[in-house]
Amino acid sequence: METDWPLIAVRLALYLALSGLFGLSAFSLYGLHAGERSSALPLRPWLVGSGLAALLLSGIALALLAAAMAGAPAWPIDHEAIGVLLTGTATGTAWEARMGALGLASVVALIAAGRAVPLGLIAIAGGIALATFAWTGHGAMDEGVRGWVHLLADILHLLAAGAWVGALLGLTLLVTRPADRIDIAHLRLTHRALHGFGLVGTIVVGAIVVTGLVNGSLLVGLGNLPNLPFTLYGQLLLAKLALFGAMLGLASLNRFRLTPAFERSIAAGDHRGALGALRRSLAIETTCAVTVLALVAWLGTLEPPASAM
Repeated sequence: METDWPLIAVRLALYLALSGLFGLSAFSLYGLHAGERSSALPLRPWLVGSGLAALLLSGIALALLAAAMAGAPAWPIDHEAIGVLLTGTATGTAWEARMGALGLASVVALIAAGRAVPLGLIAIAGGIALATFAWTGHGAMDEGVRGWVHLLADILHLLAAGAWVGALLGLTLLVTRPADRIDIAHLRLTHRALHGFGLVGTIVVGAIVVTGLVNGSLLVGLGNLPNLPFTLYGQLLLAKLALFGAMLGLASLNRFRLTPAFERSIAAGDHRGALGALRRSLAIETTCAVTVLALVAWLGTLEPPASAM
């Protein structure tokens, strides 16, 4: 089977845009106080940009997916195949719901100039848009009760992963603020956001692990575990799990060592070293997260072991 690199690249970019829209708006709600959100983070450009990028990428992904399903080249665009996909499949219905949610989120963020961005509405719309991605992958491959369990697990997995990626974006924006705009209030706000993500991060990790186990049992199956290292699907999955383990280690380092050290440095009036350590750790964790999403985008185009049984 030939690797569909354009589709994989678009899926990755769409994962990132949807995670940014949902995760950043959610992080701003639970990690920052109402009066701090607009001043601490450049929310509007990031949210508007993520929403518009996701709209564009969703259109491209639809054309590529329709071409792949029809066995036709991506260009020229096969309008007939797109029409069939939109009118005759659950994937098409999910795509339409995503476009509606993204349109709402983008417009709301765009017209909120001069007022507080309605993050709750944007987070809900972004969550709906992200959840629809479950219908473009393996989450929609089963039927009956098994199918609903798989779909629900995939949706929760997507939302938890999106929350983590969005939080990484928010935390990175906080710690990389220009030096001339960092004062004691911003440092304390940043520490509170880092500390506050600890509880939410624990819930997110728990959801990822539980839903990952459910998805793994449905996509791989116990009988196929010994053969995983010898198939492309298995190798990509094992690489994803290794990177996820690295992210867990970095998140623990941030929570139990770097964040307390940052708090002490603020009290001592010398935050540069501790802030630099946080920047490096978050940069590595973010790189791991993007690589994981790239692997997920690739895995979504491959036949899982359980479907071959």
